[in-house]
Amino acid sequence: MLKIEALQVNYGAIHALRGVSLEVRSGEVVTMIGGNGAGKSTLMKAISGLEPAAAGRIEFEGRDVTALGPHKRVGLGISQSPEGRQVFADQTVRDNLLLGAWLRKDQEGIAQDIEAQFEVFPRLRERQDQLAGTMSGGEQQMLAMSRALMARPRLLLLDEPSLGLAPLVVREIFAVIRELKARGVTILLVEQMANQALKVADRAYVLKTGEITSSGAAREMMDDPAVREAYLGKH
Repeated sequence: MLKIEALQVNYGAIHALRGVSLEVRSGEVVTMIGGNGAGKSTLMKAISGLEPAAAGRIEFEGRDVTALGPHKRVGLGISQSPEGRQVFADQTVRDNLLLGAWLRKDQEGIAQDIEAQFEVFPRLRERQDQLAGTMSGGEQQMLAMSRALMARPRLLLLDEPSLGLAPLVVREIFAVIRELKARGVTILLVEQMANQALKVADRAYVLKTGEITSSGAAREMMDDPAVREAYLGKH
């Protein structure tokens, strides 16, 4: 579904991504693990079209999208729940969800999808008329994921969904990721909680200072001594 070849992204003289190549197949959950500053969020922004590629190629379902604008990529089926949530703080929960579906014209389907998101995250139903900026970090993360899903993506990009959240909320978020996986949603997951990410993923890549240093089946990566020492701790 997604194929990236020798992708480079620069911030001035800084080479944030240095020839990254990876792929995500339909129905997979693929996770990208790495430390702070590794380039994970830059990669997600490049896939979404929010950061331009200095070199390399991004293909989505066989189509070269390297030069396409972000809204066109959403229209093709790529949707992101960004790092830091980035909800529309001065809009209600319901309006945030409607904004996630702004390219769609099927009003009945949009209404059904809002209801479906309320089923997944009941707290969003309770707070549907509340301004998003007044909610807790966990509730905003639920909203960011639901907003991304309102575009009915073929590929869902989840950037640090557990960042700054309480353990109980993290468990809830990962339960939803497992549910999405069971429904066949294709997901590229960037996550610092490598243990949790590898448990839910099919395959994994390790990104270090802008380069892929290893990749493989998620279960195998959990047993890799170098990965365990660098990212998994003693758990």
